[in-house]
Amino acid sequence: MTQTMTLNLSEKEMTVLEELAREKGMSKTAIMRQALRLYQLVNVRLNAGEKMMFSGDEQRLIEFIGI
Repeated sequence: MTQTMTLNLSEKEMTVLEELAREKGMSKTAIMRQALRLYQLVNVRLNAGEKMMFSGDEQRLIEFIGI
């Protein structure tokens, strides 16, 4: 069963969503669904005690983690 909701986005958020949809060749709805699934995965893993890191220089890692 599919449910419907209204999502109000700022102009900047909508621009980002439209750019992602165009770049990925996906609908805005598909982008939002994918984003929700990704957020859920990250949340589950962080709640399980895992750490999330991105590749890159040490300064970006420090800024991301906040240490």
